Amino acid sequence: MTVPESQHRQQRQPPQRHRNIPTETIPTRIPLRVLLRVASVACGIQFGWALQLSLLTPYVQELGIPHAWSSIIWLCGPLSGFFVQPLAGHMSDRSTSKYGRRRPFIVVGCGSIILSVLLIGFAADIGGLLGDGEKKTRAIAVFVIGFWFLDMANNATQGPCRALLADLTGKDHRRTRVANAYFSLFMAVGNVLGYATGAYSSWYKIFPFTLNSSCDINCANLKAAFLLDVIFIMCTTYISVTAIHEQPITSVQDPLVEESSHEQEAFFWEMFGTFKYLPGPVWLILFVTSLTWIGWFPFILFDTDWMGREIYGGDPNGDLKYSDGVRMGAFGLMLNSVILGITSVFMENLCRKWGSGFIWGISNIIMFLCFLAMLVLSFVASKTDYGVDGVPPNGIVIAALVIFAILGMPLAVTYSVPYALISSRIESLGLGQGLSMGVLNVSIVLPQVVVSLGSGPWDSLFGGGNSPAFAIAAVAAFASGLVAILAIPRTRPTTEKSKIRQ
Repeated sequence: MTVPESQHRQQRQPPQRHRNIPTETIPTRIPLRVLLRVASVACGIQFGWALQLSLLTPYVQELGIPHAWSSIIWLCGPLSGFFVQPLAGHMSDRSTSKYGRRRPFIVVGCGSIILSVLLIGFAADIGGLLGDGEKKTRAIAVFVIGFWFLDMANNATQGPCRALLADLTGKDHRRTRVANAYFSLFMAVGNVLGYATGAYSSWYKIFPFTLNSSCDINCANLKAAFLLDVIFIMCTTYISVTAIHEQPITSVQDPLVEESSHEQEAFFWEMFGTFKYLPGPVWLILFVTSLTWIGWFPFILFDTDWMGREIYGGDPNGDLKYSDGVRMGAFGLMLNSVILGITSVFMENLCRKWGSGFIWGISNIIMFLCFLAMLVLSFVASKTDYGVDGVPPNGIVIAALVIFAILGMPLAVTYSVPYALISSRIESLGLGQGLSMGVLNVSIVLPQVVVSLGSGPWDSLFGGGNSPAFAIAAVAAFASGLVAILAIPRTRPTTEKSKIRQ
């Protein structure tokens, strides 16, 4: 005898705790200008992320780390995203600081980011002081420590930032959407400013003290960019944490703490235990998400390196052509962020008209075509005579920039549609939203770990360069696009539309 589906859902639903929260703990209506100020910290954080994504893969090779191993450096990102962010959220839930639950974590997190970028920017100088010669072994060690610490600090800071906005908006769903929109807006602004900073080649002239015997022009530009990041983070953090006075929690037995932290306490156990109850459609979404990120992560790791190597024909070891290519790649990523922001504005209407699964599949096919175009452009560039000056033709550079910009459209879909789909499907099972985001995060983190471990050695196996990793990315993007179009229903659950708005 079969058990009715309603009973299945009741069995799958984790135990709920109903508590009467005291009236004084319910947040009053916060003015929009205050939410805007609180969300501004995202701009400073994302400014540093943009510098990290555009400049650090090339820089690790300039320090002497082989291209085959440069991707290993990025392994901390997915690992810290999986462990550090939930842990920081859980600790901030239970914080009894007199300054509030979230603000101390935001301040400490931003301070850790500042320390990390200073370690990265001054790695060559510190290595020189410690006795580095031609081989910058000590500089590499300082850089790796700073890089991994930066990833952990970024992940530890973003969780409390979003949690503070959620605290301030309470159950007002409209203001929650507005707060998230402000946060996304500042992330986009930070991306544009960060990539624009990375694209500028004369920071060493504006900050001449950054140039010395241990730090050449490329190093000085990186150091100056991170010094600007330090100033920017300090300003946005101050604006954010002074915008509101958090109500301190008196003890961990406070009903508000118990309610908000219950989900975090059982987060990992519930998340892994949930997999055995997931129905086929949810597994399908997780599968497409994993394939999608196998496609994206090589681009995120090697986008500016591809521009410097394959398009400009440069060498990371002190070649000015390579540096010019990296800066042009950063400019392309700035265009990518602009297109991403514009596409996000129209995302809800597109999904409502065509269906989320269809839009996701088409965007992944576009991603496949862009990666294929990058492979073709790499081949064309390798067969083109750049002349005596070694400058690539304008047509090749413009084509590369167009590819970078177009990729902003599928990236906007990747940042929104999978979250809406998985949230609505798991919610219908009676599971919490935090749990659904944790389940989706597993399907994002695991492909990133695989790509971080395998893409560098895979590229080295086929003669170096980035084309082998991009070829795998293209295949994964094409496969995920087909599966999304053919297998994910175009009909939307009633809750999905509201999820996409958020």
